[in-house]
Amino acid sequence: MSIVNSLSPRALAAPESGIVEVVNYARGREGLLPLWVGEGDLPTPDFISRAAMEALAAGETFYTWQRGIPKLRQALSDYYFRHFSVRLPVEHFYVTGSGMQAIQISVQALTSPGDEFVYLTPAWPNIAAALEIAGARAVGVELQFEGGKWAIDCNRIEAAITPKTRGLFINTPSNPTGWTATQKDLGAILALARKHDLWIMADEIYALYHFAGGRAPSFLDILEEGDKIIFVNSFSKNWSMTGWRVGWIVAPPEMGQVLENLIQYSTSGVAQFMQKGAVAALDHGDDFVRANIAKAARSRDILCDALIATNRVETLKPDGALYAFLKIDGVTDSRRAAIDIVDKTGVGLAPGTAFGAGGELFLRACFLRDPGQIAVAAERLCDYIVKL
Repeated sequence: MSIVNSLSPRALAAPESGIVEVVNYARGREGLLPLWVGEGDLPTPDFISRAAMEALAAGETFYTWQRGIPKLRQALSDYYFRHFSVRLPVEHFYVTGSGMQAIQISVQALTSPGDEFVYLTPAWPNIAAALEIAGARAVGVELQFEGGKWAIDCNRIEAAITPKTRGLFINTPSNPTGWTATQKDLGAILALARKHDLWIMADEIYALYHFAGGRAPSFLDILEEGDKIIFVNSFSKNWSMTGWRVGWIVAPPEMGQVLENLIQYSTSGVAQFMQKGAVAALDHGDDFVRANIAKAARSRDILCDALIATNRVETLKPDGALYAFLKIDGVTDSRRAAIDIVDKTGVGLAPGTAFGAGGELFLRACFLRDPGQIAVAAERLCDYIVKL
């Protein structure tokens, strides 16, 4: 008998990433245009890396504050004041080893085995996996798709709520669909949470990638004292820091000791020199973020305009986030299509099967890349599509 059979059932049930499966299949091929994962084509800018290197050279390699160094927590407070017009004291902020760990810790804090958590699908697969590995049950509610646009139906969300439901996971702007909640949408979701005494776990990592101008609507615009909302976020997307694995949580200060304890018994904190790089990102990175957003907007237009012009792709330009979610005529197995596309075109896409219910017929392309590269990818994809 294999020793694997003696492992924890929850560990054995952890699903293989459908995105990583395709990445591993074709990683490193010559001429590859990798649009399959959620990251851009730029390395971390020098002003961030230099701050981390200087801290490392200065010997900042010892154990440090598990909630985050004071400078970083203050920088996060200042960031939210600049971009969200709210002044949150540093006691609201907790630094984590990636946005994924921010989600894991929040799941541990909010759920017990057997609890349910409602989330919107299609969705980044890691949220459902994090819930299930923790022993909770992830309950997906499909977004509505019509005419290339995505929308929520709060009646369907409420219908999924049971006595076991502990909360709602809301990612807006959405990965992979680009759906972006209006303030009215957020108000309706918050009303449901208040009515049923539920937590909201808000993933607003793409809040600044809002192509109508300005940042996207946020629960921070409407929350009131006593609302049970926890925010999870990451340095990955805004500042080209995907490989750094640094994230954060925004939570009520009374949760502080609980969150610190959970950090203690997982990673015991983020390396101080990495946190110094994160401080530089927040304090000096607004211009870099604006340039990234402008590049994403140009590349979104190039990719979506070309694909829509084939008359074989059902999608509209997404309102937010970094992804075109494509429904191609004739594609009924997106996993097989992703393999075929990378083999025949050298363009790496993520299969919609990786994103749960409602995503099975779609493919996801990340457009946070140089517009010239996106134009080449669009040409290759369009040539492939018109020959189907």
